[in-house]
Amino acid sequence: MKLISNLKYMIVGMVFGIVFVKAEIISWFRIQEMFRLQSFHMYGIIGSAILVAMISILIIKRFKIKTITGEEVVITPKKFNKGQIYGGLIFGMGWAITGACPGPLFAQIGTGATVVIVTLLSAVAGTWVYGRFKDSFPQ
Repeated sequence: MKLISNLKYMIVGMVFGIVFVKAEIISWFRIQEMFRLQSFHMYGIIGSAILVAMISILIIKRFKIKTITGEEVVITPKKFNKGQIYGGLIFGMGWAITGACPGPLFAQIGTGATVVIVTLLSAVAGTWVYGRFKDSFPQ
């Protein structure tokens, strides 16, 4: 039964991957163009995603929309700290160097770019390092 209940997530993930491939979001070339300020393609996609997210959050808050299971959606305020700047810089450098961010890694692997497995393993290792040493990092 649990497999069937998780089937919806697999389907959404597959659709998400197909959209990434078709929109060229997983293209190393497109990502390099973005970081070299040579093309608006990726900025347009990211900007559109931010706009859709902002409108969605506004609608969820205004109409008190609940989840599929009927739970209230609670959006807690986020506290800013300087560690987010360091983390963002490290994330951006990794994205620029590898041509991949965590979202499209599986789609890139699925299209045959198996070298991206190294990036995936590095992302997992980085997440583990953060979890293990987060109390030592500037907060």
